[in-house]
Amino acid sequence: MRTGLTLLLVVLFAVFGAVFGALNAETISVDLYVRSVSLPKGAALLAALMLGWLSGGCLVWFARGRRARRRAKAAAAAAPGSPAAPDEPVVSGGA
Repeated sequence: MRTGLTLLLVVLFAVFGAVFGALNAETISVDLYVRSVSLPKGAALLAALMLGWLSGGCLVWFARGRRARRRAKAAAAAAPGSPAAPDEPVVSGGA
């Protein structure tokens, strides 16, 4: 069920992108600071959308990984037998 829904959404977005690109076929010039590129308007807009989607996804992925590393470090520090565990009583000498 979920795979079918995902496939349906991918196909719908692909069709939407193809129709959008066909309806916006005029060529525009995009200045990239170092050079200028002539692209169809639809392709330029879809490329900007994909670039934003990918950069946002990478930022979220890196932030989640950073949070997971921080939690793992805190869990390791609080683990019993760890030298950095703050709740562990200090016993000097014998029993």
